[in-house]
Amino acid sequence: MKKMNPVVHFEMPAKDRQRMVAFYEKVFGWQTNQMGEEMGHYVVVSTTETGEYGRPLRPGAINGGFYPVPSNEPLPAPSFVIAVDDIKASMAEVTQAGGTVHGEPSMIPMVGLYVSITDTEGNRASLLQPIMNGSGE
Repeated sequence: MKKMNPVVHFEMPAKDRQRMVAFYEKVFGWQTNQMGEEMGHYVVVSTTETGEYGRPLRPGAINGGFYPVPSNEPLPAPSFVIAVDDIKASMAEVTQAGGTVHGEPSMIPMVGLYVSITDTEGNRASLLQPIMNGSGE
């Protein structure tokens, strides 16, 4: 039986970053970390207590992030991030199974290698080969 790869992160679009931050902080008490231009103005959100490297302490809980969408474009659907042991092997499996891989993996500092995919049904998701100790190794 193939090893299961867990969902470890969610991603949602945001047309107005400040409005989104105010909403999720006020309504749900989430903590936000607004990244700069070098990280595409991404907003990392903590939805639960985290450990030393930002990983959730409570089993089954996940954190997420919001990415900017220009106000004149249609709002894309939320997606999720799946942790894999070997991103290159998983990319090959996605392609072999009829999905599409979008580009080459990028390194997210202190997080791991990341690449977006589209499944056979047109759903966007992403793969993440996490850095296990948070040190970049």
